[in-house]
Amino acid sequence: MSNNKKKQLTPVQQEYQELQKKHETKRPIVRNCIKAFLVGGLICLIGQLISTFYIYYFNFTDSTAGNPTVGTLVFIAMLLTGFGVYDRIAQFGGAGTAVPVTGFGNAIISAAIEHRTEGFVLGVGGNMFKLAGSVILFGVFSAFVISLIKTIFIQWGGF
Repeated sequence: MSNNKKKQLTPVQQEYQELQKKHETKRPIVRNCIKAFLVGGLICLIGQLISTFYIYYFNFTDSTAGNPTVGTLVFIAMLLTGFGVYDRIAQFGGAGTAVPVTGFGNAIISAAIEHRTEGFVLGVGGNMFKLAGSVILFGVFSAFVISLIKTIFIQWGGF
């Protein structure tokens, strides 16, 4: 809390803030970062193995193996979420499970599972795409901005 805000607090509120700080549990930030790094890295390693599988057995190229790999990872994350396994992995790995594309699949299915009692159309369908809509919106917008920047640089002969 900044000093200006602290000055505006009454003595009782300041005492409460100090008591709260004293009893607050310390977060193991370094350990959490290491666990997130390892879990996220493991997910990426699995993705690389899946990509190599598609390249070796289905004659994909490096550039064309990405789409089925992403689809497979999202499908696996959705299955693991449905069986309750992904939540346990996420509790251990933290942000390491949210950053890769598997976090997107987990978020969509979690919303669908949570609202299934409200029906398939309004419950599952309506709530499942609340998150997906914003992800798609910002993905399309960022792709537009990057393509616009690239087009401007190509016109000027920069790239």
